Amino acid sequence: MSESTKKKFYQTDGFRMFMGKYGIGVILIFMILVIGVMKPRFLYPSNILNVLTQISVNCLIAYGMCLCITTGGIDLSVGSVVGLVGMIAGGLIQEGLTLKFAGVTLYFSVPAITVICIIIGIIIGIVNGALIAKCKLAPFIVTLGTMYIGRGLANIRSGGNTFSSIKGQEALGNVGIMQFDSRVFAVGGFPGIPIAAILFLILAVIAAFVLKKTPFGWHILAIGGNEKAARLSGIKVEKNIILVYAISGACSALIGLVTMAQIAASHPNTGDTWEMNAIAAVVLGGTSMAGGVGTIGGTVIGAFVIGIINDGMTMCGVSEFWQKVIKGLVIILAVLIDQFQRNLQAKMALQARNENK
Repeated sequence: MSESTKKKFYQTDGFRMFMGKYGIGVILIFMILVIGVMKPRFLYPSNILNVLTQISVNCLIAYGMCLCITTGGIDLSVGSVVGLVGMIAGGLIQEGLTLKFAGVTLYFSVPAITVICIIIGIIIGIVNGALIAKCKLAPFIVTLGTMYIGRGLANIRSGGNTFSSIKGQEALGNVGIMQFDSRVFAVGGFPGIPIAAILFLILAVIAAFVLKKTPFGWHILAIGGNEKAARLSGIKVEKNIILVYAISGACSALIGLVTMAQIAASHPNTGDTWEMNAIAAVVLGGTSMAGGVGTIGGTVIGAFVIGIINDGMTMCGVSEFWQKVIKGLVIILAVLIDQFQRNLQAKMALQARNENK
């Protein structure tokens, strides 16, 4: 191979590698500019804050999903956990917990309900992780099963009805759930930043640090890259997988509380198909469905892309049905890009080895 040919090869593949790594960010900027030109009100501060609220919910679910996919697994139960936790929390606020044998009804404070719900999310995650890690069941099948179980239990909790009185009563000491939908830093005409956005930013920093700078994060990447090699190197594969799914369950439970406050009610179908948005955000952000490669920063950008697609298409009058079609195509495209990038990396590695001989 001549020097000019080599130079052309590396320039071309270098550009492709750049687009494979940063292309989603370029697409995000392009989308914002195009939609902003077509619909100027898209860039109004009030609309940006609304989009940020939607994106924050998707991000908080996607963090746990990112960890699961990085290990080579997946968690399809996240949306059902959102709905189930919302129904449990709404029921505890509106009806309390009746102890028939004692003839009393207990009402819990919002902090206690928050802890209870997050523990429930963690338990569901541990069950998922144990079945996957200990029983060697396929993550897709396990979490598909718990997805149906969770959605069924959410409907059973209220007979399919909605809990609409979730603000609580001062006399019962169960007020405060609406704080999950409050805003901070409201000054003058600025409406303030949603609590959900603050949570998503804080957890993004924590999750990125954990994944890239801690032994736990390195173990997750190693398990996804080669589980057998990770086990031989002394990594406790089962323990780490269970912990990953427990984190995913906790994230979903937190979103269940946030969403309940945002809609001021608990509905058993809340969170339906949200796992699809989370998967789309993770894959668009550069996390490999094959495992071993994960990025929280990319997941955040992917969530922004999904959120802007939703809001932009709504503003442009695209029906909800076509939005689903487009999001499905986006997921397929993201997987194709991921596969292309992996093939390109293998090609460049082979080229480098041949030149060193």
